[in-house]
This record gives sequence, structure tokens and C-alpha cells, in this order.
Amino acid sequence: MKIALIIPKNSTGTEKSFYDYRFFSKFLLSKKYFSYLLAIPTLASLTPPVHEVKVFDENIEDIDYGWPADLVGISVRTMFAKRAYEISGKFREKGVKTVLGGIHPSMCPDEALEHADAVVVGEAEGVWKDVLEDAEKGALKRRYESGKKTDLKASPPPERSVLSREKYFSDVVQTTKGCPFQCEFCSVYAFDGKTIRSKTVEQLVSEVSALNKDAGYKRKSIFFADDNIIADRNFARSLFRALKPLNLNWSCQASINLAQDEEMLTLMKDAGCGAVLIGFESVSPKNLSQMDKKVNMRLDYMEAIKKIQSHGILVHGSFIVGYDFDTEESFDELAKFIEDSRLLMPLVNILTPFPGTELFKRFEKEGRITHKDWSKYDAKTVVFRPARLSPEALKEGYRRVIRKIYSFDSIYRKLDHYWAKDFWRRSNEIDPIKFKYRLLFALRLSSMLFSANLPRSLFILKLLPRLFDSRVRVSTILTLMAYNDYAWGRG
Repeated sequence: MKIALIIPKNSTGTEKSFYDYRFFSKFLLSKKYFSYLLAIPTLASLTPPVHEVKVFDENIEDIDYGWPADLVGISVRTMFAKRAYEISGKFREKGVKTVLGGIHPSMCPDEALEHADAVVVGEAEGVWKDVLEDAEKGALKRRYESGKKTDLKASPPPERSVLSREKYFSDVVQTTKGCPFQCEFCSVYAFDGKTIRSKTVEQLVSEVSALNKDAGYKRKSIFFADDNIIADRNFARSLFRALKPLNLNWSCQASINLAQDEEMLTLMKDAGCGAVLIGFESVSPKNLSQMDKKVNMRLDYMEAIKKIQSHGILVHGSFIVGYDFDTEESFDELAKFIEDSRLLMPLVNILTPFPGTELFKRFEKEGRITHKDWSKYDAKTVVFRPARLSPEALKEGYRRVIRKIYSFDSIYRKLDHYWAKDFWRRSNEIDPIKFKYRLLFALRLSSMLFSANLPRSLFILKLLPRLFDSRVRVSTILTLMAYNDYAWGRG
């Protein structure tokens, strides 16, 4: 069979997402995206070689509906569900069978089945073989569910050769699945379970080593997509010791109690960790208690950031606005904390009740969900009735925060702080940005000097003399400019 595997984007939304990185494509004059979803190369690895696989990622390429697919598999997250249903409908009109999988169909299988021939509920590893065999026989079942969690130690590595890897800035690797915490707003534990499952250290060393040996590809940084890479501390320590000889440049996600583990921080830095994303979520203890984020309540945020960054690991933070104890004053408090802590790339999201979460259940029971237009469940649109704010006040407060923290003045102050601390010298030594690329970057920036955007022009003027300094990471600057682009609504 010919099998099309598709990653949809939220093209039906009225605004672009914080995570679109659309500025990358505009700046580089070609379609680029931050990274890919592991679901698609995982499906490719589970597909016997007798079948032909073609991947279409709408973030970097158009879907070729004329490609003679026999079966179409679409990976669906909630904010992309509406678009996924449209894509499925177009293929079904051509007589092509479609299968929807991922977290949204797993949480809303009956809805998904209205738009597809079959749905995979939960992880696909245990059922993809059955899906393909049934499709070949013309006997697709409506629903596939393995009923048990995947043994990651028995799983093949993702088949990344089906991707247009040169169009992504970062590679993605997952070492574990599952999360022992049960935050009210998060669906990870509902989909992946609370028990930590891991690959073997040997599997991961082989997988990571292969990434940088692929001929024809420039070496990339790696993002470890575990929801909490230190959830199994013994495994994490073994992994970091094994990664050290590979001379990598990587980032990850971890819980804030990483700050209490001096040995872990040393191992991570020695293994090549340059940055860690921590879910701070709120600066309000009442909000943290309501969202069941008790691990955060036991530590002082400023001290935790200081401790982690003392090891040369940059801290990124994620925050949620709109929880029940947020008021008009909360936005200024959050912006002040971010400025005072000098967090360089904070991700600020509007509270969103995703299907499958305890938050969704609570808001449905309280009658606070205003609609189920999934294209607007993008963490930047208000889709519920806040407790102490109007929906309009929440949206405006969110906009005010991101415009303050991603103003060019704020970006430059924080960059200057980290340049002084020499945070990027090691990553530039591991994966050096050649002079010609820095020169091209400088020339492209120069072409933007005379735009109508005066703050950006002044930012570029201050930036240009520093671009050839080994402490300056060009990709970081590009990402921050993308965030500014989003914050001010430039499409």
C-alpha cells in the first residue's frame, strides 16, 4: 500500500499561534519550522518496508491530495482537530480510507469517528500492524485500542528518514513516557499514564548517535521531549553519564525540584544540556494549589532559577494565565517576575481546558466552557468563563504580558545579561555557526533596518556589532524575534 502520514496545522484559526514560528519562514525566505512530532516517524518505523510511506507536514509543505494514497494516517492534537477533520474529509471524498490517532481522537473517539474511517485510541505501537493488515483486506475496524501501555524497550527507533529534516531546526528524542504528577490542566497522565516507562540507555545512545551521523544533514541541537526527564532519577543519571562522550548540545523539560539535585545538574551540564524548560505555571500559591502543582509550592522560584543557571543551564519557564485566583493585578505581577528573574524565553499561555483533563471535567460540570471550536483551543484564546475576570480582560492581560516581556528593549537587556555570563560559548563550540552563516544572518537583519518598525530597527543596530561574538547564539535571537513578531500581531 501507499500510506500518507500527515501532520496538520491550525490553518482554520483566525490568528497565528505562539508556536507557529512563522517569522522563521519570513526571515529565512523559505519554509522552516522548529521541530517535528515524533508520532509520525514512530508510525513509519512500525510500517513494514513492503509499504511506501509519504509524510506531509503542513508546517513546512503543502499536502499533495493527488498522491495516490491507499491509506491516510493523521496525527491529531486538539487545536489541530478541525483542520485534521477537513483533511480527512478531502481524502475520503476521493475514496481513500483515513485513520485518526493521537491525543485528541483518544479523548474524543466518537467525535473523531464522524470524520474518519477508523480511530486509534491511545498509543499506536500495539495496533498499527492490525490497522495495516485490515486496510489491505478492505476490512478496517472503526476503533483500535491496544488496552495496554507500550513497552518502550521493545520499540524500534523512530524512522526519521521519511521527514524533510533539513527544514527543521531541532531533532526530537523521547527517553521516557508517563508522569507521576496529576496537574489539573494537563492531559499527559491521562494519555501516557502515571507510571514512568523508559527506553534502555543503550537504545538512546544508538538513536542519538545516528542523528548526527546522517549524511547530508547539518548537525542539529536535540530536544528531549520527555514531560519530565528527571522523573526516574536513577535512569536519568545513567542516561546523562552515557551521553557525555557524545559531545551533544541539547535541551529538555524537567520539574522545578531539579534545583535541589546538585549531582543531577552537574551530570546534565557535563552531558551537554544547555537549557531546561520548567513549568512554573503561576506565581500565585492559591493557583498552584488549585492546579495541584504542589511540587512548585515547596521551592522559591528565584532561588531555583539561580541554582540551575549557576551550572550554566539556561532556564526557560512556562506560565498559565486565567486560573481562578487571577485578577487584573496578576498580569503585572507575572510580567515583573519574568523581568526580575531575567527568564529569556518564557512561554505564557491562556488557560485552556483540553479534553481528557480534570480541568475540562470541572469546567464542564460548572458550565464554564463557552464552546468547543477546537481550532481556538490554542492556549492564546479564551474558551471559558474566568472566575474573577471577564474573557476580554483575560485576553487583554495576556496580550499586555507578552508585549512587555517580548519588547525589543526587554529582549536586548536579557540577551546582554546572558552574553556577559557566556551561556552559549559551549554550545557554539559543539555546533559552531560558521562565519558565512553569521554574515548572511547579519545581511538579512540589515535588510530590515529601514522598515517602519523603529524599535526593531534600533534593536538590530545594537545587535549587528555583536553577531560575530562566539557568545552569541543566532538561533536564540531568531526565536526571540519570532516571539516579538507574534506578541505584536505581525503576520
